[in-house]
Amino acid sequence: MAIRDELLDELLKEYKDPEDLFGKDGIFKELKKRLIEKAMDAEITHHLGYEKHSPSGKNTGNSRNGKSPKTIKTDSGEIPIVVPRDRKGSFEPRIVKKNQTRFDGFDEKIISMYARGMTTRDIQAHLEELYGVEVSPDLISDVTDSVINEVKEWQIRPLDEIYPIVYLDATIIKVRSEGRVIKKSAYLALGINLEGLKDVLGIWLEETEGAKFWLSVMTELKNRGVKDIFIACVDGLKGFPDAIEAVFPKTEVQLCIVHMVRNSLRFVSWKDRKKVAADLKSIYRAATEEQARMHLVEFADQWDSKYPMISKSWQSNWQRVIPFFAYPEEIRKIIYTTNAIESMNNTLKKTIKNRASFPNDEAALKLLYLSLKNIIKKWTMPIRNWGTALNQFAIRFDERMP
Repeated sequence: MAIRDELLDELLKEYKDPEDLFGKDGIFKELKKRLIEKAMDAEITHHLGYEKHSPSGKNTGNSRNGKSPKTIKTDSGEIPIVVPRDRKGSFEPRIVKKNQTRFDGFDEKIISMYARGMTTRDIQAHLEELYGVEVSPDLISDVTDSVINEVKEWQIRPLDEIYPIVYLDATIIKVRSEGRVIKKSAYLALGINLEGLKDVLGIWLEETEGAKFWLSVMTELKNRGVKDIFIACVDGLKGFPDAIEAVFPKTEVQLCIVHMVRNSLRFVSWKDRKKVAADLKSIYRAATEEQARMHLVEFADQWDSKYPMISKSWQSNWQRVIPFFAYPEEIRKIIYTTNAIESMNNTLKKTIKNRASFPNDEAALKLLYLSLKNIIKKWTMPIRNWGTALNQFAIRFDERMP
């Protein structure tokens, strides 16, 4: 609908600076107030079936009954309005419903700020500073709690039947429990589907990791529709292989090489790190398992006198390192690191860093889920060189490909 220039000229005849438009008492705020009230006047006229003061309203059994003051919170600040009433109390405005105190879009602003890691106090200050709106901590909690049902539905949604790759990793959070603060791991499963697109399969909070926990996770994935996982890339293996074999016996478990390197470098002084990292690279970038084992022996000869724990760690985990060497280069580039899930975890860590602890598991899941929604919005393209990798998967797992 076109707005006449004459109307705009009338509105702007006393305009001097932007504050007159966008300020606390600017034209936009007053215009929104008047439009809302005008719309409600039109709504009650439609509800009653006759214009105000019209003789046709006599003996209809219902009539206007004054107005009630009300304040609603909007992205323009708090706006005082008056709501028309009818004698029967049957009129309910559509533009501002009964008991509604926040205009459409206001809750979304609170949720958006919360999803980006802002604390309740930060959100209060932000809304006060930008919009002149005072909100209570209880209101913020009520608004953000509205996503809990969405989280529960997301966590049980059906999944694809086949995921060529699933990464599993965890980020540490602090949760209050029985009067004390404890550390919990927020485990995330990130699947790569047959189109090469990333899909977060779920979030699980657990204080301790073990076979029982991983078995419940894998069983849940199967119950939600997953029939096969070709390769599972994990940063730690405690209890995981047994759980995989129990639920997905054909899945190959691959230890994340980057985690192996990172853990190895924890033992190394800064002056030796570059050299040690280069020698480790000769192991995991070898063309074959035999070459890799030869380079591991050379590494041990070179560094065991100074850092004996490194070669010992690689040797003890060797059976979970070597599956990597059976894959062609196209697949190696995708699975040799869990960067896909680590970058996601890094974003989550930035989101939760402002919180010393969460009051409960539900509060932690709420923030993690909202933060993930922001991350997922950017996942619009398949991972790099997926077409080539998928051809290799089709050859290697030909009997299991759909």
